[in-house]
Amino acid sequence: VQLQASGGGLVQPGESLRLSCEASGSTLDYYAIGWFRQVPGKEREGAACFSLNDERTFYAGSVKGRFIISADKSKNTVSLQMNSLKPEDTAVYYCAADDTIILSSIRFPSAYDYWGQGTQVTVSS
Repeated sequence: VQLQASGGGLVQPGESLRLSCEASGSTLDYYAIGWFRQVPGKEREGAACFSLNDERTFYAGSVKGRFIISADKSKNTVSLQMNSLKPEDTAVYYCAADDTIILSSIRFPSAYDYWGQGTQVTVSS
């Protein structure tokens, strides 16, 4: 499966942004999709992850209540709606997919085999 991420940009604190991850080469029906983020000098961390098979989700504590991950199976796309953005949300965001993930591992980057290119999100006044 190939993943194409889009939607990054520069916004002010408190504003919203929506990232999209479009998959090709396979349907996502039985995949787990994760949105991960990374800043220079730090490890990549899971922000929001979603199992399309049973619609279970994971949110990092720092984004819970502000970010929403969702899937549009008809478009083979997973989106990340980011609201009330903070400067600490600034990072390169990556989408990833895998069809063999155990739910307990859904938030770990090492569990994913397929990655899209990153998209920069900058939150600054």
